[in-house]
Amino acid sequence: MTNNDIMKKLRVALSFRDTDILECLKNVNFEISKAELSAIFRNEDHPNYQECGDQILRKFLDGLIIKNRGVMEKKPKVDKP
Repeated sequence: MTNNDIMKKLRVALSFRDTDILECLKNVNFEISKAELSAIFRNEDHPNYQECGDQILRKFLDGLIIKNRGVMEKKPKVDKP
């Protein structure tokens, strides 16, 4: 299963539109254009098909976590004796 397949399945399972996916990517300060995003969802035999790299998938998943849980608060450092 490719990263493109994973993105397609997540998009359907979460009922996300392009704007929702772009919003998740913005949560982690990663921006791509709508055209680049639509190229990921095209069929492999389409001339504008683009392979979804690991970085895009990873950033989307990180942004999805932030969207659902919020930003992780930093824990205060505890000095060890």
